[in-house]
Amino acid sequence: MYNQKILPFYMTYPLPLYYQEEDTAIRDLEYLQQMYPAEAKKYQKIIAGILDKLDYEGSMIYDEYPDRWQMYKLSQDILDRIRRQEEKENPDVVFPREKWDWVSDLVQIVLFYEVYKRRHNNHNGALKF
Repeated sequence: MYNQKILPFYMTYPLPLYYQEEDTAIRDLEYLQQMYPAEAKKYQKIIAGILDKLDYEGSMIYDEYPDRWQMYKLSQDILDRIRRQEEKENPDVVFPREKWDWVSDLVQIVLFYEVYKRRHNNHNGALKF
């Protein structure tokens, strides 16, 4: 009778299995990001570089509920940087407004994926928020 109450070791501490699922989700996300089109990859590198500067304890990207306005403002700052860089690389080309509308949407989407990845990338074994 006493043997029925003993749990196997892996069942006594189920929490590491949660983190294993989290690592799998991050790996899947990183793999899918490798399949981005060339322009999206270029924007993703710029966004990752900017988020590297914002990646510190207490940063707004680690707030439990990031402020929508701050995230929008950050995406617009990134878009302005991309716009200036493209105008510097191609000074003779005039990009239509429609291009910047969809690039703005793309930058926001990639920014949110990057923030998600950083929030759930648990180097120390615990969620950061």
